Amino acid sequence: MVCHVGLKVTENKMADKSAASADLSEEQIQELVQKSHLAKKKAYAPYSNFHVGAALRTEDGTIFTGCNVENAAYPVSCCAERTAIFKAVSEGYKAFRAIAIAGNVESEFLAPCGSCRQVMREFGTDWTVYLTKPDLSYRAMTVGELLPCSFGPDDLNKPKVKGQ
Repeated sequence: MVCHVGLKVTENKMADKSAASADLSEEQIQELVQKSHLAKKKAYAPYSNFHVGAALRTEDGTIFTGCNVENAAYPVSCCAERTAIFKAVSEGYKAFRAIAIAGNVESEFLAPCGSCRQVMREFGTDWTVYLTKPDLSYRAMTVGELLPCSFGPDDLNKPKVKGQ
């Protein structure tokens, strides 16, 4: 099951930083991008042959990586982004600064699927997502830009109609 969508962008080698600001240095961004591409090499994707890697940076600078893991029963497969986030959460981290996502699509920046966007949203809308290409170029966006008009934890506490 392939759950990623391509995002057409006109930039080539240039990074588009206007959409998001994780306040990371270019060196820190490149480290995250490179680690996402290294994680991609560990993907288990025998059905789609669509290898994806992710590198997640927490508020304190710790980096967790993840890759997609497919299963013959497609719905139980797990995307790279969720693997990285679940690893971080299982180690006690819940505040994130940025995530880089790597795939093998040459002509477009790789964007996360809807399920991954929703999992990212669980942890806020103002952190940065670096969509990358194999040449290590990237486009920066916030989670909120990737998932506008989203549903999140704060929505569960909003007033509800009584008696229904």
